[in-house]
Amino acid sequence: MTQQIPSTEPELARVRNFRDVGGLPTVDGRRVRHGVLFRSGHLAHATEEDAAFLSSLGLHTIFDFRNSADQKLEGPDVELPGVRNVNLPLSDPADGVGFWKMVRDGEIEQLREVLGDGKAAGRMITSYRTIIRERTAEHTRVLRSLAEDSVPALMHCAAGKDRAGLSIAVTLLALGVEREAIVADYLESNAKHRRYKVHRSSSSSAGYSPEVMELLSPLFEARAEYLAAAFETIEETWGGVETYLEQGLGVTPEIRERLRGRLLD
Repeated sequence: MTQQIPSTEPELARVRNFRDVGGLPTVDGRRVRHGVLFRSGHLAHATEEDAAFLSSLGLHTIFDFRNSADQKLEGPDVELPGVRNVNLPLSDPADGVGFWKMVRDGEIEQLREVLGDGKAAGRMITSYRTIIRERTAEHTRVLRSLAEDSVPALMHCAAGKDRAGLSIAVTLLALGVEREAIVADYLESNAKHRRYKVHRSSSSSAGYSPEVMELLSPLFEARAEYLAAAFETIEETWGGVETYLEQGLGVTPEIRERLRGRLLD
């Protein structure tokens, strides 16, 4: 058995939501190997110390699921020597640009109209369902790459909870990880030290009021109902995980076996 790297979580100064996915159990009694699959928020603001730690992981590939609008807002990832960077936007480049500007700049009435009465959570659920249905090519590429040569790998988006969270979840499904363990890992993004920080441009007194933060909270939380909607979409569209992987993503049993060989103890 491969010697496991200790799973103690580092404290990174300017990279949010970093963690090793190692240790999660599969339904057949195996576990995800430590040191081969990581997840985080974006790396654009990583300090020299953060970059040195990330370089020490021996990463082969970084999958960045942000779109051009995200990258313009946050900046490009820091360069890590010898690491392949793969950008696979998991949302339409034009989708949400105006929406997120409204979140940063909008006044309370506008936020109530767009986010109130469950609309914010509904938007998140719709987004998760859409990514599962429409971004099969991107998830195919991730799984095939991992099976071939791309580990150790780091997956990230902006906050590391939604697009990266879904991509990690799809990978864990392909590995046969227990469903409860997938959900538990996803919900780890809610830990206080991991959460994405809301940046508001509004200078009004309501800029960070309790009502505004309550309206925004569904956008910045990992909620089990969001991931459940993704799983439901797999069932509704393909009839189950096995068919989704094989027909939806073109991940054959042979590819899955290579994937499991690379990522499981």
